[in-house]
Amino acid sequence: MAAIYGEEWCVIDDCAKIFCIRISDDIDDPKWTVCLQVMLPNEYPGTAPPIYQLNAPWLKGQERADLSNSLEEIYIQNIGESILYLWVEKIRDVLIQKSQMTEPGQDVKKKTEEEDVQCEEDIILACQLENSVKALDFDISENRREIEELPPIDHGIPITDRRSTFQAHLAPVVCPKQVKMVLAKLYENKKIASATHNIYAYRIYCEDKQTFLQDCEDDGETAAGGRLLHLMEILNVRNVMVVVSRWYGGILLGPDRFKHINNCARNILVEKDYTNSQEESSKALGKNKKVRKDKKRSEH
Repeated sequence: MAAIYGEEWCVIDDCAKIFCIRISDDIDDPKWTVCLQVMLPNEYPGTAPPIYQLNAPWLKGQERADLSNSLEEIYIQNIGESILYLWVEKIRDVLIQKSQMTEPGQDVKKKTEEEDVQCEEDIILACQLENSVKALDFDISENRREIEELPPIDHGIPITDRRSTFQAHLAPVVCPKQVKMVLAKLYENKKIASATHNIYAYRIYCEDKQTFLQDCEDDGETAAGGRLLHLMEILNVRNVMVVVSRWYGGILLGPDRFKHINNCARNILVEKDYTNSQEESSKALGKNKKVRKDKKRSEH
């Protein structure tokens, strides 16, 4: 793939088989671009498909669902064969068709409507996210049954600041398929689908591997997904997905936007009792520290 696509192809972790490729409708003058991130399970290409994520600020709702369905159809038609090249070319064909039909508007071209001086911190968070993604080696064996029912979705209380509104949505999830189902259900809501950004993160605990399957999406708000996932790691929550919708009101908020995104997420996680175990463990840790201090004092 590196020989075919050159600089478009990026190796994130060779040992964990995590790769990323930037796909455009036109290499010299790109109008539409998608970043495809894939992780190749040990069973690929024999019995398991690549685990993938599509990243593009404009790719939402039905367009995202249609493209995902196309990739999954290619896998089904070519089970047991290497399909990354077919996936990349399918995405490129979709982008070329889109460029011939429409012109991207100003809002589509955005990476984020606010590029502030926190780029250095964002890069650090992105690196932390890459490290967490490297640990993803979750089980896709026949023994692990994925629950395919749509989980219940709760909606948090909105936060409004300078005409921008932030609202969190939460759902319990135990497999990647449920993550897709929750996103699809949320995008059925026209208000949510029209949000400037729908940032999300999820953490699923794999009992057999004693590790977490986790990932996040910025949806155009640079590093917001990484920050959200970092919050969920700090709170030590598991088997839950949080989506934060932001409707931009025309006034730049700077760093405050990240504060509102995480506050929305924290509030709904606390409200739905996902943080109890973390709070209890923190209290226990505090008590242990106090006991140790008292013991040292008595020894003196």
